[in-house]
Amino acid sequence: MKVIHMITWVLLIIGGLNWGLTALHFNVVDKIFGINSTVSVIIYILVGLSALYELVTHKSHCTYCSGSMSAAKPIM
Repeated sequence: MKVIHMITWVLLIIGGLNWGLTALHFNVVDKIFGINSTVSVIIYILVGLSALYELVTHKSHCTYCSGSMSAAKPIM
């Protein structure tokens, strides 16, 4: 399960960076693979599925959120 978690995490980072750049009118995925190409659509689907997976399983994977860290310090 760690492999799936890491893959989804990387896809979410890629998706987040692409959204940030899209706000600046530069869509990296579309620039590399073409607008509405099959590969672009597959990437968008994988990023969306990754978000759903992390939404459902995040608490069980994250030691900070699950409370299993001893003497956890707040993130500032």
